Order: sequence, then structure tokens, then C-alpha cells
Amino acid sequence: MHGDAVRVLTYNVRRDVADDGQFDWAGRRDAVAGTVRFHRPDAVGLQEPLGHQYSDLREALPGFEWVGDSREAGEGEGEFCPVGYRPERFERLDAGTFWLSPTPDEPGSVGWDAAYPRIATWARLRDRDRGDTLLYCNTHLDHEGERARAEGARVLRERVGELRAGDEPAVVGGDFNCVAGDDPYRVLADGNGGDSGEGREDGANEPALVDAREASPHPPHGPDTTRTDFETLLPDRAIDHVFVAGAAVDGFGVAADVVGDGWYPSDHLPVVVDLAL
Repeated sequence: MHGDAVRVLTYNVRRDVADDGQFDWAGRRDAVAGTVRFHRPDAVGLQEPLGHQYSDLREALPGFEWVGDSREAGEGEGEFCPVGYRPERFERLDAGTFWLSPTPDEPGSVGWDAAYPRIATWARLRDRDRGDTLLYCNTHLDHEGERARAEGARVLRERVGELRAGDEPAVVGGDFNCVAGDDPYRVLADGNGGDSGEGREDGANEPALVDAREASPHPPHGPDTTRTDFETLLPDRAIDHVFVAGAAVDGFGVAADVVGDGWYPSDHLPVVVDLAL
């Protein structure tokens, strides 16, 4: 990674679930924070933390500033999709959260057949040394609603197109609950998918996003999946992705870090991407 590169990391840290037993949040908290700390991202997007998990990670990772609302209408309730960044590297110019629904600016709104409200958090970050900006958007598509995933991806693509300033580099990362080739993936990666059949050309301002895995000049590092059951990898479940526009990819990896006697800190693996802006 050369000096001007930006490292981004997306990580579903798994919400605090009592039934996880030995893999509950109290037992994983330090390992999750340590994983983020070790990979030294300049910007990071997390999925699924509840309010107390988000608080724990902010405390454990003081080198980052964070932004993002919870997905519920009540402030601080439910899961977050926060974006973190290193303030010595970036100044935050603007930020916000929108809902993946027909009413994206309505807090708590549920889209289509989704089981829960789904959100995206974004931040426009200015490089303090170089002066240029990066638009980072972090999301988590629904795990049940097939239509909600495709339509949510369309809302995401359209909103990123509206937010993006000219040919500003943009990163869209997160847990998409779909593998490459599925409709939501195609909506983002080539403007197709879902029931519209319309390509990117129908939205002049919509970004030509590419999968960082496909854009990497080197073979992807790490496993072909991003899911675990804490103790083993779950094959063929690469559902966490990073899409980019206006930036070259220097490298792509799925970080299969194990801790303790060989377990994974979450039921997802982080995706790490180095970008040349």
C-alpha cells in the first residue's frame, strides 16, 4: 500500500445475541476491536452493532471518529451501520443516514418485504493533506426480503449518485446478504437486476460502481466466503462486498483472522480494500 492509498474495511460484527453462549458479545468484544485495530483502516463501516456494542467499540478504538444513526425511529434503538474514520487523516465535511425504503428520509421506514428497517450511513471525508474528498457509504441489506434487497440496492445506487460530487471517488461497502450475480449485486455492479431490467445509462448521475474484488490487480487474498459459524468457515457465502467508483483498487482481501484457540470474532469476516484515489 503506497503512501497516498486509503484502506477501507467493512465488518459485520454481529449483534449481541444471548443464545450465542461462549461467543456472546462480552466474549468477543475485545477480539472484534482488535481485528479492526490490527488492519489499520483509514475508514471503516460496521454492521449490526446495537447501541451498547457501538459504545464499546468507540471506547476501544479511540483513533476513530464515528457517525451514524440507528435504524429504528427511536433514537439509539436497534442496530447501527456506523462509519468510522481517522481524524488525523480525514476531516468530515458532511454525513447522514437514509432508509432503504420508498421513503428514504423517514426514520424507521421499512421497505417492501423487508423484515426490519434497513439503512445506509454515509460520510464525505476530506483528505487533510491532499484536499480531495471521498464519499463513503456503509449499508446492510435485508436478510429475508428478496424484493427489499433489490429495491434497497436501487435506492442505495440512486442516493449515492445524488450525493456524489462530480467524479468524486465513492465507496459503497457492507453486508449485502447476496452473492455476486444475485439481483441486488447486479443493481450495484452493473445497473441491472431486479424487475426493471434497466442499465446504468438510465441515470446520468448514478455511479458506475465496480466490485473491488473484481477490480483488484492481484488475486484476492483470503477465503472465498465472508461467513462463519464462529468456529468454521461457511463456504460459498461471500455476501460482504465493497464497490468503488472513481478510484483504482490496489488490493482486496477477506481477513480470516482467528483468535484464542482458533475461533472467529464474528459470524462474518472483514473485507479490506486498498484504494488509490
